[in-house]
Amino acid sequence: MENPKIRISADFDIEDRVQAARDNFKVHGYNCCQSVLLAYADVIGLDPQTAAVITSGFGGGMGRLREVCGSVSAMFMIAGFISPAADPSVKTDRTANYALVQEVAGEFREKNGSIVCKELLGKPAALKQESPEPSDRTPEYYRKRPCEDLIACSARIIGEKLKAAAGRR
Repeated sequence: MENPKIRISADFDIEDRVQAARDNFKVHGYNCCQSVLLAYADVIGLDPQTAAVITSGFGGGMGRLREVCGSVSAMFMIAGFISPAADPSVKTDRTANYALVQEVAGEFREKNGSIVCKELLGKPAALKQESPEPSDRTPEYYRKRPCEDLIACSARIIGEKLKAAAGRR
């Protein structure tokens, strides 16, 4: 089941959305998941405040647990709007949703080697749990992290899927 609420305008530009996602992270200070979802909130029919709230715990690979990258989690959330599976009894919808999630994860993994935050950041596999306190956003922080580019990658991948879904209507 496709979601008719996806709104792609005639002047929809994926690279504008990619830049918005980058800016959400670097200029506005949102976490990776917030940055991607906010770049597409209007397209999927979410108000920005709700988008920021529901994604707030997904930064740092889910609350700084360094598990699935927040930008990847945002792609999975948006996949739910592209290919909804709201009724758990409709197995075909769930299958289509999971297939899309696996597809976008595969594309991200192919480009970046992993979908796991600690691996993307080059942290040890046996990393013990980090402090829940977010890192200060200093010039050094931005220099040593690939997050902005990973956010751009996720925003581009899911933007292509949104555009393709809108074209099928």
